[in-house]
Amino acid sequence: MAGIAFGRFDDSFSFGSFKAYLAEFISTLLFVFAGVGSAIAFNKVTSDAPLDPSGLVAVAVCHGFALFVAVAVGANISGGHVNPAVTFGLALGGQITILTGLLYWVAQLLGSIVACFLLKVVTGGLAVPVHSLAAGVGAAEGVVMEIIITFALVYTVYATAADPKKGSLGVIAPIAIGFIVGANILAAGPFSGGSMNPARSFGPAVASGDFAGNWVYWVGPLVGGGLAGLVYSNVYMHHDHAPLSSVV
Repeated sequence: MAGIAFGRFDDSFSFGSFKAYLAEFISTLLFVFAGVGSAIAFNKVTSDAPLDPSGLVAVAVCHGFALFVAVAVGANISGGHVNPAVTFGLALGGQITILTGLLYWVAQLLGSIVACFLLKVVTGGLAVPVHSLAAGVGAAEGVVMEIIITFALVYTVYATAADPKKGSLGVIAPIAIGFIVGANILAAGPFSGGSMNPARSFGPAVASGDFAGNWVYWVGPLVGGGLAGLVYSNVYMHHDHAPLSSVV
């Protein structure tokens, strides 16, 4: 089994750790601002018409590009998690301590909330869209969809960024991570919304005051991310090395 560790307070509250938390806050803010902003922009230019295929592609591409940048700019400081499900999967795989992971969560959630309130201000009070299940998709189906796509995301993080055997693949890790998110939004967007990220769903819920079904975007991503962390770390990674301090 992977070496899950609670962590030490002096490590988690060191100056270097606070720089990492700030990096996670900024990276998540940038990602959510662009991602949610693309959905707001689509609603504005189409007068709130239903999301059509071209709009779905545009939103998916924007999320993929934004995540690529958010991971890349945070990689050398915090590891560029930008997602509580990624942090959770890495914690279960022994790549980050539980205590530091919880503080990453705080930074990520605050970054998402601030991004959504900034969007409300700069767009003149336009509605912030929240993740929700499509008509005909039940909660169970939505959770399973989010488990599958988040598993794919966190598995990609491990394979391209967290595995010490990755070699030169580490150079393209942010690109691969952005690509899998964009692809998953194309596949799951019309059904579960394609969140894969509790912070990405929580910020809009706070800004809009609409928490209906928000639990789906916690349970699904955390289960999927946790499973990916356990599978990859225990099946493919050797444990004769020290845990990595960052993802990329």
